[in-house]
Amino acid sequence: MGLITDEDKERVRQATDVLALVGETVELRQRGNTFWGCCPFHQEKSPSFHVDPQTGLWKCFGCGESGDVFAYVMRRESLEFPDAIRYLADRAGIELQEERGANRGPRRNRLIDALTEAEGYYNTMLLRGRGTGPDAGRRYLGGRGFGSSICRSWKLGYAPGNGQLVAYLRGKGFTRDELIAADLALESGGRLRDRFYGRVMFPIHDRQGRTIAFGGRVLDDAKPKYLNTKETPVFHKSKHLFAFDRAKEGMVATGEAIVCEGYTDVIAMHEAGFTNTVAALGTSFSVDHVRAISGFAKSRIICMFDGDAAGQKAAERAVQFLDKTQLDMVCVVLPDNQDPAEYLADHGASAMRDRLAEARPLMDFVFERRLASFDLTVPGQRVAALDSLAEVLAPLKDSILLDGYAAQIAQMLGANVDEVKRRIRDRPDRRPTDDAPRPSIAPRRETYDVDMAALSSDERFQVTAERELLALMATAPDAVRPYGERMATFTWADSRNEVIAWAMLATPEGTSPAGVVSAAESVVPEASRILAGGRIAMLDSMTLEQKVAFLLDLVELASCRREVMQIRGKLRALGSAPVGEDTQALFRRATDLQKRIGELEKQLPSVV
Repeated sequence: MGLITDEDKERVRQATDVLALVGETVELRQRGNTFWGCCPFHQEKSPSFHVDPQTGLWKCFGCGESGDVFAYVMRRESLEFPDAIRYLADRAGIELQEERGANRGPRRNRLIDALTEAEGYYNTMLLRGRGTGPDAGRRYLGGRGFGSSICRSWKLGYAPGNGQLVAYLRGKGFTRDELIAADLALESGGRLRDRFYGRVMFPIHDRQGRTIAFGGRVLDDAKPKYLNTKETPVFHKSKHLFAFDRAKEGMVATGEAIVCEGYTDVIAMHEAGFTNTVAALGTSFSVDHVRAISGFAKSRIICMFDGDAAGQKAAERAVQFLDKTQLDMVCVVLPDNQDPAEYLADHGASAMRDRLAEARPLMDFVFERRLASFDLTVPGQRVAALDSLAEVLAPLKDSILLDGYAAQIAQMLGANVDEVKRRIRDRPDRRPTDDAPRPSIAPRRETYDVDMAALSSDERFQVTAERELLALMATAPDAVRPYGERMATFTWADSRNEVIAWAMLATPEGTSPAGVVSAAESVVPEASRILAGGRIAMLDSMTLEQKVAFLLDLVELASCRREVMQIRGKLRALGSAPVGEDTQALFRRATDLQKRIGELEKQLPSVV
């Protein structure tokens, strides 16, 4: 990826409605000119999450997270900053003019266009195609209970091969490089051929519902049984989930997410009313999948694994994510080794709801399955069982969850807790590198916040007052502009606050709050998080003019107090030295400041 220009960043910001973005997962209620809801980033019952549509800023007064639309997407979707811009650009239909080298590849929107055309072509071939191939595709899907209406709704398709898709897409104006980059075609002997052939096709969509990839299933005994689109500029299988675009609302509504292992399982679950169901895409459940789900579901993740050895392995791999989410991770294994589609066909949705209600903690299931192969009445077998469970828990050796699980194992095996923990910590972590835990890239307060504990009470008072004033300036910049000369006399406690203030005052009169925030961010990158932090409850009852006067007085009071302290420090340093003009000037300045402090304290009796 290339660089994203500041102009593109601002285009994306202006095109993003912060209320619509947050409202995808948070129920917001209006209070005055702002909106409140329960924080999507930590568990709470009383709304402390605040969104200001004028400035485009948000803040949770419970956990302290805050920022602009980019920070919100970074936190919710577990994205780095450039990818958050791309995510919102895609959401708004904006094409970014990323600065690349001479070897610039096909544009992302062209790849998505080609994949969308391919989806329509495959779907038409399935529904209307003639011959043994389309007939076999219809028979297979019909045998799974998927009639023509479901095939249309889910855009299922059939890939005939023989270069037919390539010819169709070239006729639509797509280039050789675009078809190869989208993994719709392969080059062989200087000619293009279809990537998929003789397969039933399951289109994969991103979170906005756009086609980004395909999964294809053979209709005979050929290998591989499933063939998925390889990694492309628009598709990363460790980050995407099948049907996530359809399941988001169901996750929010139920608070739960159901994770299956196959495309047909997900479709069958949705058609039976379980619209919060997704599946991993040709790869194991990953930490990115967990983070994506955690942005929408608020209660638990229900893993529905097959009852065979592969299902057991999938459950054990999912254990490593227990400490990566605030959600409960539970497990359901259907009887008779049936998959969800088979179980629904035989027993119906009511029975499936009963099975989901019986979901067990994921770790309990894993422990039980591992211990089933050991005779715990034999001492040597108990030692072997301990080593087996230690292997499962190795990914959690540094987690705060370790003590609880170690105590559980010790009780089951009659072992010493410290010995259990030692064996777990001594086991190598054999996870594949692409599933290794990564540091959280959510916005962190320590990257921009002042360490209040390290400040004096006067300094804490002033930093808080400065931020309150800045927050008001971001919302109503024109109301504060007339007081620029007065603000020039302030001695600011946080130099960044002063820079932000002057950047906002330098904007033309009539600039929107969002434009003022953008100006502040251009000089202090973390400005959006600072500006989102203002909140003094007593301001709610004041008019705008009263708020401006109150906060200017508050900051000036804090500034005067702080300057007096600095002068006293200088005078103490002079000690018994002869009183010169500089010393006299300090005394006069301190006297003037004390007088002004007295005046301000009379005006602000409720906060001093």
